[in-house]
Formats: sequence, structure tokens, C-alpha cells
Amino acid sequence: MKNKLVVITGGAGFIGSHIAWELVRDNEVVILDNLYTGKEENVPPGAKLVKADIRDYSAVAELISHADYIFHEAAQVSVVESVRDPVFTEEVNVMGTLNILKALLEGHGKLIFASSAAVYGDNPNLPLRETERPKPLSPYGVTKATAEEYLRVFHELYGLPVVALRYFNVFGPRQSANQYAGVISIFINRALKNEPLVIFGDGKQTRDFIYVKDVVKANILAAESRRSNGRVFNVATGKQTTILELAMKVIEITGANSSVLFDKPRPGDIRHSLADISGIRSLGFEPEWSLEEGLKKTVEWYSKNHPVGE
Repeated sequence: MKNKLVVITGGAGFIGSHIAWELVRDNEVVILDNLYTGKEENVPPGAKLVKADIRDYSAVAELISHADYIFHEAAQVSVVESVRDPVFTEEVNVMGTLNILKALLEGHGKLIFASSAAVYGDNPNLPLRETERPKPLSPYGVTKATAEEYLRVFHELYGLPVVALRYFNVFGPRQSANQYAGVISIFINRALKNEPLVIFGDGKQTRDFIYVKDVVKANILAAESRRSNGRVFNVATGKQTTILELAMKVIEITGANSSVLFDKPRPGDIRHSLADISGIRSLGFEPEWSLEEGLKKTVEWYSKNHPVGE
């Protein structure tokens, strides 16, 4: 991808900023972010930051309509927060996406939408294929499934070039370590302080973890492939890891003296998750980063950017 106008919603956040850093060398990159969870320091040199909220159509419409590619990463991503405030989650994740789609009708660009494995719910038919019927367990999952349906309708009604990527458990540098973040960033943050790693449930639940640089690669492949238009793809590694295995690996890599504590399961959390990635593989995608390699890079970043005691 070269010499394109690329708009990244949520580009000051975790995944969006990694896409921005990858594309800014050869493209004009504009980041749309209201900095609700994003951070200005995540924006790469050479990219333009426009502070705007995707719920405000007038604030984003003109920019979106001029873009060649729109990577739509902006979202309320916390399952826990969605359970507490489903209306806010709906406004950001569904109405915000509708604003992007409406603006694109006035332009020529392609939308690459960040969806989620949360649309599947606790489905036992592993590995999960994109043809499985969505059955989300949380308002967050409902909003992602709803936004996917809007993408499908806009593609079929108006011919809009769109693709939805169902991210599984993404991790890497710049991921927030607050209580709503991914389990890996929370584990690393606690391990670096030699604090206990808390597992909600028995630790035997499994996830399909994917390093953020592989997610960036999947986004660019999906953007550039015409065969992706109107489709949905899992973005994962196709490998399962238990949460207890993950905790032990984090302790090993950090050299922490942390213990593992077990707490009651959280509402809305699924038991097992594993992706079938044959769809995205058909576009030429292959995960390059192992869990251990990704964890080492992530621990390295946290050690430098979140010194113990902060």
C-alpha cells in the first residue's frame, strides 16, 4: 500500500496505532480519535491527528469520504464496561460505525472493520468458522455482530467495499494495562511488580492469542484484496492456550515471584475460543509470531514504558 490517503479511527489506541506506524512511511495517514482511551504519544511522526468522535457525523464525514482506505478500530472494547453501560457501547460501536458507512457512500474508499470473536459467544463448535451463527454473550458482542450486519447490508445494497475482521485475543506493546484490558497486559503489569496474577475461573479456559503485528498484516492483506470485499474473516493463529498456561509463561518470561490466585468467573466471559483461519489464509495470511516471541517483545516494552512503582 503506497501513496494512499488512509484514515484510521481509534488510531491513537492499541491496534490502530500499530496500523498507523506500519502505513505512515508510504502513505498519508490521518488518525481520528477522541482520546477516550487513545493516547497522543501513540501517534507516529508524520501522521495527522484529528480529535473527533465517530458519534459526531459532521465531525468525521468529509475526511472519511475522501479516504482511500478506512481502518475502523474506534470502539468501546470492554466486555465488562458493556455489561455496565450497554447504551454507551451501542452508541459508539453501532451508531459510530453507521456514521462511517454513511460517509463512505459519498466517497470511494474501502472499509476494514475491526470486529471481534465475541460475536460467537460460548460456541462449542471449535475451531470456529465464520459461517457459525453469532450468539454473543455480552452487549459488546451484540454491537459487533450488529455492525457486521450493517456492513453486509451496505455492501449488498450499495456495493460498498467492506470487510470485517473478527479479532481473537490480540496482545502486544501499547495495550492498556487497566482493569478492562486484555489478560496478557494485565498479567505482565502485575508480574513486573511481583503481584499475584488473578485468574477468573479455574484457569482451564482457553484463548487464541495473536500478536498485534500479525493483526496489522491481516488488515493490510484484507484491505488490498478485492476477494475480501463483503466478507468476514477470523484473525487469529488457530492455536489454543489455557489462561493458567499463559500465567505461568508470563511469570517465567518476567522472572517474577508472582503467585496465581483464582477468583469467580466474570459474567459475559466465554469458556473456550479457537479460530479456523482458513479464510484469511486464502488471502495469503500466515501468523509469523509465536506466543512466546510476542510475549517477550511485549514484556520488553512494558519494562521500558511502565517502570515498576509507576
